[in-house]
Amino acid sequence: MSGKGMEDHPRRHGQQQQSAIRSKLKILLLVISANVLCVYLFSGTSLEYAPRIHLWDSQALLQELNLTRHKLYATQAQLADLHRRLSASSSLLETLLNELGKAHGDKTPSDELDGWQKELSGELKLAVGPYKLPLGSTPNLGTDKLYPTLGSPCRRFQVDLTEYMSYEVGKECPSDDIFAQRLMLKGCEPLPRRRCHPKSPSGYVEPTPFPASLWTIPPDTSIVWDAYSCKNYSCLVNRGKAKGSYDCKDCFDLNGREKVRWLHDNGNLDFGIDSVLGTKPPGTIRIGLDIGGGTATFAARMRERNITIVTSSMNFDGPFNSFIASRGLVPMHISIAHRLPFFDNTLDIVHSMHVLSNWIPDIMLEFALHDIYRLLRPGGLFWLDHFFCIGTQLNTTYVPMFNRIGFKKLRWNAGRKLDRGIQMDEWYLSALLEKPMT
Repeated sequence: MSGKGMEDHPRRHGQQQQSAIRSKLKILLLVISANVLCVYLFSGTSLEYAPRIHLWDSQALLQELNLTRHKLYATQAQLADLHRRLSASSSLLETLLNELGKAHGDKTPSDELDGWQKELSGELKLAVGPYKLPLGSTPNLGTDKLYPTLGSPCRRFQVDLTEYMSYEVGKECPSDDIFAQRLMLKGCEPLPRRRCHPKSPSGYVEPTPFPASLWTIPPDTSIVWDAYSCKNYSCLVNRGKAKGSYDCKDCFDLNGREKVRWLHDNGNLDFGIDSVLGTKPPGTIRIGLDIGGGTATFAARMRERNITIVTSSMNFDGPFNSFIASRGLVPMHISIAHRLPFFDNTLDIVHSMHVLSNWIPDIMLEFALHDIYRLLRPGGLFWLDHFFCIGTQLNTTYVPMFNRIGFKKLRWNAGRKLDRGIQMDEWYLSALLEKPMT
């Protein structure tokens, strides 16, 4: 096709759209004119009426009032009929406009832009696709196009997403970790791929060899600190002693509370790893997931027992994912709203401490629990660790919810959460649940 032909095509398309709009406007004006005429004809006689008697003639006045009342009733009936006609005309107009739009191949703005608020451009347009497959349609995909994966709520944040996709191709990405994670937490997950390089730490050195890496604080030069209030690991390790509220405040202190987590079982809310593993035949718990696992101490303890655990974690003012990787463990940067990226009936164990609790809307929580049930193999374990809620919620909301999921209860312990006072009526629930074998 010649350049002139390509230029003429959008011009003709625009003329066709203008012609369609003019046709719609003509129909609209025609229907409005008919409706106005109806109003005039129905109301004209009533507006011209004037009394023809003297006010002191009481008998004639009574007759005239009765006549006026009958005329009012007749006018009300006429107005009701007019209202019905106007409604019918409006319905007909809407139908005609819709049919005319279909005849001209019109699309709504949402259809034209595939749900986006404005037309895409630049890197965002390239990242969204879709793309024709070079070899054509394939039975595996059932289509001849490939659609890059993108969280559907991303369309609600097009301005932010456009900013995220603004960079120089092949150069260093903007230092926007906080901005990107905020988009993820809004539901724009997964984010689109980018064609830029993440900023590299200055003075990077090789990591500590395994297994010493499990309990070693990495060097400060191992990560980029731009996104965090602390600018070194010493600050993070000592943050547990400082004032203020932080997510997983003392998790980076590997010689503190982290050192003894899950080593002992008190028979109540605190389950021990060995007692949990003891519920299954030796060696049958091999792979699993820790949801919201902080700095992955749970995964470290399991790794010492030759069990591989993937740890999901967000970077809330701390390099949680980088720290997990420095320990020689596997981090996964996804939010609690994300469908877990594992196939059905594959994992031996799933653990979650604190993250799955009453701050999550009930329906979303139930979907998340069903997702955990989905990926566990028959006989797999779900270790719910210190789930917290209000006392009234425990039996009315969460016990029925867990019963609906279908787990078998191996251990079920509830106890008061007292850190904010007994008057708050807050409770912990620790449970060891098993997916039925059949």
